Amino acid sequence: MYPHALHHVQLAMPEGREDEARAFYGGLLGLEEEEKPEALAARGGVWFRRGELRLHLGVETPFAAARKAHPALEVRGLGALADRLERAGLAPRWDGALPGMRRFYVDDPFGNRIEFLEQV
Repeated sequence: MYPHALHHVQLAMPEGREDEARAFYGGLLGLEEEEKPEALAARGGVWFRRGELRLHLGVETPFAAARKAHPALEVRGLGALADRLERAGLAPRWDGALPGMRRFYVDDPFGNRIEFLEQV
């Protein structure tokens, strides 16, 4: 009767930029692409997962990046991820305001804000 789990988070992306999504979410973050159902594939976008984590990117026209609302992805090895993102030209924006957590933000290729955090 009540919601009990989060199935997925969806972010918007511009039309025709699926390869950039694959490079960021798959290549840099190591998420696995999940095949979209045939009935949804024609809409564009791309879906990713790792374990129980599911992140969907759907085409939105006109597109507007999510600058405040964002997914927060828990990471093991946050420092190594920050280094990998920096080498790819993305500067992590560190934020020490959450007790018991190390965290930073970075924007995906479309300007959507993504938070990465690790318990300390």
